[in-house]
Amino acid sequence: MPLKLDLRRKSGVMRSRLRYKAWSCTPEGRQNRERLLALKDKYEGRRCFVMGNGPSLLKCDLNRLAGEVTIVSNAHYLIWDKLAYIPTILTIEDRLVAEDRAATVKELSSILKVFPYDLKRHLGEASESKLYVDFERQHSPFPQFSSRLDRLAYWGGTVSFLNLQLAAYLGCKQIIMIGFDHNYQVPKDQIVNHVIQSQEADVNHIHPDYFGPGYRWHDPNVARMEIGYECAKRELERRGVEVLNATVGGHLEVFRRVPYESLF
Repeated sequence: MPLKLDLRRKSGVMRSRLRYKAWSCTPEGRQNRERLLALKDKYEGRRCFVMGNGPSLLKCDLNRLAGEVTIVSNAHYLIWDKLAYIPTILTIEDRLVAEDRAATVKELSSILKVFPYDLKRHLGEASESKLYVDFERQHSPFPQFSSRLDRLAYWGGTVSFLNLQLAAYLGCKQIIMIGFDHNYQVPKDQIVNHVIQSQEADVNHIHPDYFGPGYRWHDPNVARMEIGYECAKRELERRGVEVLNATVGGHLEVFRRVPYESLF
């Protein structure tokens, strides 16, 4: 990276970190930090299901997860009418999702939500059910993994990387991933600056409206995601946390596979 660009990037990261620290000194920010601290090891020793949003997720009997610790992301709420429960935590880290889904996400009051602080302008004030983390999107070396979300979280190429950091912070000792098809049909002729403006029903996710007509999504970089997953696997195993992949089919082979039904 040219020196000027590198200095500009580092300057931008520093400004973002300083803004978060300044906000953390406000009454709203202090309450946010207290609530983040209260989450540390809240589910110590329990297992956690991290749900992807691939179509294979619907091949699982998700109602068997009632009472489990569950972390979901983005527009997962589009299938909540099929569930007998509300998942434990919802995350969003992608700016496009935050912008396009802001109105609906703000109305979700029955679930704890965890977002990067730089999305606050889209997703609203922190509250008892909405927490913000200091989120570093550009860092070197890439990727880096944090188990202390009250201090800092890292971007890792996919929202699931944030979710794995969150599961570790919650104290979960086994993380089970489901719905990670890890494969996308991408309309290459519609990509502009790595962004796709959807013109048709979504075939890559759990609902046709997930990234349906009018919604924007980033061109998925599967190779970069795998780099993130490899990092998460190393760091979690070093902490004594087991990560399993119970996805029905799919192409993610970083984590040891187990049949979904064998978990119950």
